[in-house]
Amino acid sequence: MENYNKNLPVIALRNLTVLPGMMIHFDVNRDITIKAVENAMLGDQMVFLVTQKDPEVEEPKDEDLEAYGTIALVKQVIKLSEDVLRVMVVGIQRGELVYIEEEEPFLLGEIEVTEDFSLNMLSPLEIKAMSEQLKKLYELYCVATNKGNSKVLLKIQDIENMDKLVNEIAINMVLTQDEQQAILDQENLASRYEFLCIMISEKLQILDYRKELEKKIKSHIDKNQREYVLREQLKVIREELGEDDSEDEAEQFFKELKKLKASKEVKEKIKKEINRYKSIAANSAENAVIRSYIENLLALPWDKESKDTNDLKKAKKVLESEHYGLTKVKDRILDYLAVRSVAEKGDAPIICLVGPPGTGKTSIARSVATALNKKYVRICLGGVRDEAEIRGHRRTYIGAMPGRIINGLKSAGVKNPLMLLDEIDKTSSDYKGDTSSALLEVLDSEQNNKFVDHYVELPVDLSDVLFIATANSLSTIPRPLLDRMEVIEVSSYTENEKHHIAKEFLVKKQMKKNGLKNKELTISEKALDKIITGYTREAGVRGLERKIAEICRKSVREVIESEKKQIRINEKNLSKYLGKVPYDINMANEEDEVGIVRGLAWTSAGGDTLQIEVNVMPGKGKMQMTGKMGDVMKESAQIALSYVRSISNEYDVPAEYYEKHDIHLHIPEGAVPKDGPSAGITMTTAILSAVTKKKVRADLAMTGEVTLRGKVLPIGGLKEKLLAAKAAHIKTVLVPKKNKKDIEELDIEVLEKLEIEYVETMKDVLSFALAH
Repeated sequence: MENYNKNLPVIALRNLTVLPGMMIHFDVNRDITIKAVENAMLGDQMVFLVTQKDPEVEEPKDEDLEAYGTIALVKQVIKLSEDVLRVMVVGIQRGELVYIEEEEPFLLGEIEVTEDFSLNMLSPLEIKAMSEQLKKLYELYCVATNKGNSKVLLKIQDIENMDKLVNEIAINMVLTQDEQQAILDQENLASRYEFLCIMISEKLQILDYRKELEKKIKSHIDKNQREYVLREQLKVIREELGEDDSEDEAEQFFKELKKLKASKEVKEKIKKEINRYKSIAANSAENAVIRSYIENLLALPWDKESKDTNDLKKAKKVLESEHYGLTKVKDRILDYLAVRSVAEKGDAPIICLVGPPGTGKTSIARSVATALNKKYVRICLGGVRDEAEIRGHRRTYIGAMPGRIINGLKSAGVKNPLMLLDEIDKTSSDYKGDTSSALLEVLDSEQNNKFVDHYVELPVDLSDVLFIATANSLSTIPRPLLDRMEVIEVSSYTENEKHHIAKEFLVKKQMKKNGLKNKELTISEKALDKIITGYTREAGVRGLERKIAEICRKSVREVIESEKKQIRINEKNLSKYLGKVPYDINMANEEDEVGIVRGLAWTSAGGDTLQIEVNVMPGKGKMQMTGKMGDVMKESAQIALSYVRSISNEYDVPAEYYEKHDIHLHIPEGAVPKDGPSAGITMTTAILSAVTKKKVRADLAMTGEVTLRGKVLPIGGLKEKLLAAKAAHIKTVLVPKKNKKDIEELDIEVLEKLEIEYVETMKDVLSFALAH
């Protein structure tokens, strides 16, 4: 091979490749291209045409251009407008772009031209055989595609030069730009010849395959036409019998089935049911049953899912903007999202939010759905006692329908929604089955990927559903069900948290709901505090929101009636809108007293303080208990009395004292039921105080259970109890030592202004409680 180089203006082509021998015209509008053409016209009219790798690049460099192109002669230039030229060129020979010498004002490249002697080693007979072979292949291609021109075929048959033959055939074939470039990229004439022969052979094979497919399709169409005729005949027969609706609906079902995203097994089952439906008379009772079944199956999102967001920052922003506090819940959701962002498919957690009413359990679930870009479905389980509500009814029953889980998926329209199981602790059971047991399969991540509803009768994948359950108390949830859920406690709000929630969320929400503009109503911070402490007594903020709503309603009325432009609510005029203050906090006693001890209690609505009173009077050794106490509390009272009697000698109480005196233990607010294992040390202290006539500190409260031997046992609900003590202005709280780890997890805000003393035995309790 002999090489020589020449410098030529370079024209970068977009979505176009020019081969040697090709005559073509194209429009140019780039400044560098126009100047390259103008420069060529001033000289020998020669340019180098090369294809851009990326057509979007406006100012191509060396690396943006293909290595091989075509040296061409500019035959004609027509000016279409100020910025557009139409250029006609004829490809002369193949060349290689060595490098771009200049980029301004146009591309000037050094082009290497190779004199090709790759076929010189072959005999004239071998070259002729190769030529005949290529011509034959091209002829077959023309016949197969019906795109051959007789004049072109005759012209090609007369070509003797192999280089010219290869170029001519390549020009006259229907090739993509990539295929044309691939021909240019071949190293020499021998490789171009071989490449072209292989390409034509492959195209002939593809055409053969297409013809076979066309035959199969035609035979299939013929078969479909035959079926169509038969179906039309059957349709006429059904019309005569008054049964034409089923056929139309069946066809509609088949169309929906084709669009359905589902597994082969599911589609086969639905197809079988549709065929059954077609064969049943329209007035048959079974007709409506099967139609309803098919509609339910087609409505389920078998393999259809929504795309979750993996944006941690966005999710965190949504959660923070819609909820104040709830740190543990937010952290758990962000942990889940972080895992999903790095793992292809993380297990969807089954979270159970437990806490008093009004603490935002249900609303946080809606915020989580927004943060994760999931569809939101709420299923209320309060009072549900039929297993069929979860698993569905069997199709053999009249009025059968799917369970609530399947209906939830249908309403969501995707297989990966966020499903809220609200009030899961309020399910019950009867002779129809145990609802909690039915939920075991739903909430078990190991087996809910094949959940079987009695109505659907096909396994449904629930593993992509993000389940969030809510409950007020764990005591009524069966242990096996509780074991399948990740419990996160949503505790009571502090007064400060309520203040922030009201200020940042509730006031704005209720003003918007009641049609008030931003400046029409202002509620002072002291007024908000008074609403929280004097007008509501709750763990959450639901009652607080109602009071704010009441203020908004009365303000709207006042704006309309008195035409005021702005209403200001403060501590002084608050009673005008909400009436007299209904709640007075049961404050700590001012003086130390005998037989009166302040206990702390947890209720489903938050914490409270209980003042336990004990009186001793002459009698016959009886013990009387009043205040609507439950069995657990009554047993604690008996244990307390036994322990006091066992240590009486330490306090110089005669042994016959208990035979000559009656003891009356009372817990005020007798109409309110009270029960729980946390009043043991309180009752023990009260009884001992009454018996020994020793006073109990008024500024002290306590919580904990006691054993017969005087050991103090740990209890739960500490945050709520401490908040109740704080509200009552109690200074010192006695807490079981084993609860120290729970105290350490609480916020500083809860423990502020409280002195926590840890006790292990009743002796520790008495040393703190009895006034010295």
